[in-house]
Amino acid sequence: MLHFGTDGVRGVALDELTTELVHDLGRAIAHVLQPTAIVVGRDTRQSGPTIEAALIQGITAEGVPVHMLGVAPTPAVAFISERHDWVGVVVTASHNPWQDNGIKVFAAGGTKLTDAQQIEVEREWHALSSADIGVSKATVHDASDLLQEYIDHRVSIVGADRLQGMAIVLDCANGAMSSVAPAVFRAVGADVVVINDSPNGTNINAECGAASPSGLSAAVNAALQVDVGIAFDGDGDRLIAVDDRATIVDGDRLIALAATDLADRGLLRNRAVAVTVMTNMGFHRAMETNEIDVVITAVGDRNILLALEEQDLVLGGEQSGHIIHRAHATTGDGLLAALLLAEFLHRTQRPLSQHADDIMVSYPQVLINIKTTEQVFAPADQFAREIADAQHVLGKDGRVLVRSSGTEPLVRIMVEASTTEIARQVATELATAVVRVCGGDIQVGSL
Repeated sequence: MLHFGTDGVRGVALDELTTELVHDLGRAIAHVLQPTAIVVGRDTRQSGPTIEAALIQGITAEGVPVHMLGVAPTPAVAFISERHDWVGVVVTASHNPWQDNGIKVFAAGGTKLTDAQQIEVEREWHALSSADIGVSKATVHDASDLLQEYIDHRVSIVGADRLQGMAIVLDCANGAMSSVAPAVFRAVGADVVVINDSPNGTNINAECGAASPSGLSAAVNAALQVDVGIAFDGDGDRLIAVDDRATIVDGDRLIALAATDLADRGLLRNRAVAVTVMTNMGFHRAMETNEIDVVITAVGDRNILLALEEQDLVLGGEQSGHIIHRAHATTGDGLLAALLLAEFLHRTQRPLSQHADDIMVSYPQVLINIKTTEQVFAPADQFAREIADAQHVLGKDGRVLVRSSGTEPLVRIMVEASTTEIARQVATELATAVVRVCGGDIQVGSL
């Protein structure tokens, strides 16, 4: 049986994540959350329409009407959920390969489910796993026109034609941002070159997008006088940037730039930012220099959002490119973060390369994934002695993080050190220890 991870449910489409399981999950969402309606969107995976149909059949069997967006970015579903006070559900596996699919759920109002809501939905879902297929008791509406509300709102944040003269390259990952992001950036006046905007069901995230930004870097390098390149992931809730020199700029630097800019303008509420344990030590040094407090959470944008609410903050995010501008959105939005970055560059009239160089110096990080045969639930406890030995080697100029992936059977090892060589050596020794005990294959990871 599948379970909720750090961001919804994911599995191999139509194999692990079967239509029967999706149908029952739809019933559970409707039954537990008791919404007036549910808005449903999906990314561009081949399995999307089939899984969407099963999901909607389950929802309507509980008597809850459905508004179908069709292909739509995750943050657009969250926005429409917020605006209309509907529950939002997205059929997506985010940055995973096309063979996978998943379900993300937003409570009415566009916020992530609370832990209590998620536990109750999962409990109800598992109880329904052998139930009979329900009969539709509610209507399904074509709501594809509502996507324009999201587009118009994002344009209004920057202003129509405000970015005239900017040259921007967009990598849409052959995903849900393929038509939306170019339309928004053209509406704000940018000159746009678009790559990887031709989804065919099997090319989502395939050597492109935020998980593989080297192609965007090459496109920026080949173009003349590009101000910034932006790579989205498959469902559009995160981004990675490429500067005017074709250098990749990760989420840490983008969050640092946003934090200092907001602080300088008196807009960084409580003069603090929320980030995860994966955030580079260089980020923390930069925030100390700028007298900005840092709230540290576990990995996952749900944890960032919880910290923003509890601490009354307006900015948070992850190194992987989930960036949450809470003053404008209820969840991470790659398009929103890209727009605000472009507006910042236009307003300051300085190239991103200079900003990125000035804001922080990154400590070398090495990430290794071990693909295990079964989920390892508490690797930090299981390998506490090895981790302590590694931390002793690194001293105060480094750190170790060992955790399980919340979405797939992986143990992730991150080592930060004064040099790449030391980080790689320590990470490899830890990975070898994990494989010796748990089995599996060692692979170079990505955040």
